[in-house]
Amino acid sequence: MTSTTGFILASALLVLVVLGILLLPLWRTPKPAKTVNRGEANLDIFRDQMRELERDHDEGILTDADLKQAKSELQRRLLDEVHPETVPQAKSGGRQTALALLIALPLAATAGYLILGNPQALDPTQTQTQTQTQIGPQQIEAMLGKLVEKLKQNPDDTKGWVMLARSYKVLGRFSESAEAYSHGGALVDADPSLLADYAEVLAQANGGSLAGQPDKLLSRALEIDPNEPQALFLAGAAASERRDFSAVARYWERLLQQLEPGSEEAQSLELAVAKAREIDAQSGGKPPGITTTGPNAIPAESISGVVTISSKIAAQAKPGDLLFVFARAEEGSRMPLAVVRAQLADLPLKFRFDDSMALPGGKKISGFKTVSVEARVAKAGKAQSSSGDLFGSIKGVKPGSKNIKLVIDQIQP
Repeated sequence: MTSTTGFILASALLVLVVLGILLLPLWRTPKPAKTVNRGEANLDIFRDQMRELERDHDEGILTDADLKQAKSELQRRLLDEVHPETVPQAKSGGRQTALALLIALPLAATAGYLILGNPQALDPTQTQTQTQTQIGPQQIEAMLGKLVEKLKQNPDDTKGWVMLARSYKVLGRFSESAEAYSHGGALVDADPSLLADYAEVLAQANGGSLAGQPDKLLSRALEIDPNEPQALFLAGAAASERRDFSAVARYWERLLQQLEPGSEEAQSLELAVAKAREIDAQSGGKPPGITTTGPNAIPAESISGVVTISSKIAAQAKPGDLLFVFARAEEGSRMPLAVVRAQLADLPLKFRFDDSMALPGGKKISGFKTVSVEARVAKAGKAQSSSGDLFGSIKGVKPGSKNIKLVIDQIQP
């Protein structure tokens, strides 16, 4: 048993060391290596925006009419913007390698976990038999199923929950990964790298937004370790999402110090930091939506506030229920001008809308005298209203309005 235990400990240590050393630099976007026709680049952007519109339509954010209108506007913009110029194109080999490692190592660790306590599994004859069997989707599901059953019998096994969360993450099952991380307890709360990973899967499960609970988890991670790489990278992304480019530069400069000087990863990050500083300087050190003086004054066109839920109906919702906050035109198309996705657990939720958050092919908040702001707890998991949803709304909100207090206090019939 001593040799078995030593083998397991050594294997676990090697997995952690390899992940820590390899994944961060491999995941960084490499510097531009060649040029392509700008028309092709615009087509790639066009396809991405089309997919985003289709996703919003599938989630109920856009109606059929809204989708048709948005596609038409996007096609018109594409015709206006395509020119035979060249723009940089980056290689993606590093991320492919990182993805391969991310998938292989945690799943291998999961397989190891499932056979802990079974010394016969280290028998050379059994090992040889196992290596001859190709692991496919059914085998992976079977391993995960066994792990889930073990955790049902021992729900206090925080290491098991973390392993399950990581396995779900590499399979792209982000909601299940976030749920597994929520059972990690003190193990997750005290580990900055796990907190950062938890924040990432929560954001992925909520449409990519780091606002709300993911941002809180990142703050906690950086309190424990101000130089945790993944937390610094994601904190910079969260700051960019809220248009605080001064914070973007600060977070990513700290991350830059941990990269090899002159490496492709370092050069890419240096460019990102320089761009963040440039945008911050253009805004006079203030985020968009704050009025300044002079010829380059920034119009106060953003709308911000906080969402809460009435105690009278709070019991009818669960912490994991999806929460959508919309800004819409009060007349005409019901296509949202801007959307924030979060979870009920993020309440009270601070929100902020501005023109940078306009949906592809959609109109901007600054183009309206007043808009309506609505918060909706989507019981069916889609932003489109359905019976049983909890919601609250405010009409006649002028662009530039601050400190709006939006209360979810109604139930959809």
